[in-house]
Amino acid sequence: MDNKVNVIGVLTSGGDAPGMNAAIRAVVRTALKEGIKVKGIRRGFLGLLEEDIYDMEYKSVSDIINRGGTILHTARCPEFVKPEVVEKAAQVCKKHGIEGLVVIGGDGSFRGAADLAKHGINTVGVPGTIDLDIACTDYTIGFDTAVNTAIQTVDKVRDTSTSHERCSIIEVMGRHAGFIALWCGIANGAEDILIPERYDYDEQHIIDKINRRRETGKKHYIIINAEGIGDSHAMAERIEKATGMETRATIIGHAQRGGSPTARDRVYAAAMGAKAVDLLRKGASNRVVAHVKGEFVDYDIAEALAMTKDINQYMYDLSKRL
Repeated sequence: MDNKVNVIGVLTSGGDAPGMNAAIRAVVRTALKEGIKVKGIRRGFLGLLEEDIYDMEYKSVSDIINRGGTILHTARCPEFVKPEVVEKAAQVCKKHGIEGLVVIGGDGSFRGAADLAKHGINTVGVPGTIDLDIACTDYTIGFDTAVNTAIQTVDKVRDTSTSHERCSIIEVMGRHAGFIALWCGIANGAEDILIPERYDYDEQHIIDKINRRRETGKKHYIIINAEGIGDSHAMAERIEKATGMETRATIIGHAQRGGSPTARDRVYAAAMGAKAVDLLRKGASNRVVAHVKGEFVDYDIAEALAMTKDINQYMYDLSKRL
């Protein structure tokens, strides 16, 4: 196969996710093996605009596959929606000889990649977000590690909740998506799971359920709350006042973004990073890599962004039945 690009850049954008380093490593080593030079771009699109760019070699990505976060660092760049800013970024790419760009991030990052493609920079997106909320793919880099981190924390909180005979509201990440909350709720055997896609804000229903369970002799209660639902501490105060049951809120927070990635996050991220380079070698542009029904595939970015994604209804119903 003939190389269609001689130099590619790689950046991580938006929120960090465990496994991003595995994807970066795969991009660098796959490209170098094919005779393609690689430029690392620090701090996402912001770093691109500031020309924070350096040459990457095999040793640049040694001993990083097991590390959380991203060695390229990341930042948000809200001004990248402006046409003149995108034009400047494209000129920076051309100045540094970057003909193809791998963008590891979420939907917002892909929109930036699509805009750059219009200026002649071949772009491929790789889905990196712990929220699992990119519609075109069944898997996103970081979700598996994040949900396992949350599950382990919920297990620990359950121990102390049981000891003190209290209700615990455990808040996990998911401002607009409830995938982490749903998976934790099922895996941890939570009594209630509150997710943005389904929650009706009927707090009285939760209170009534707690009271009914207490009448049957249940001494503790676990509620998994996605961050998009609202203030877990205020909810805990209201529930304690209404039920008389000691109630505490625990917010897991950014611990879910860190930590050594799981085997799945390492292997799938590596495959996606290599797939991105393969697409650029073919001369492809404005594509996003996805994992669908067990296969690594790719979509046009516009097509991918037009897709919608919802919680699996069977899984949600299962959480209620269990």
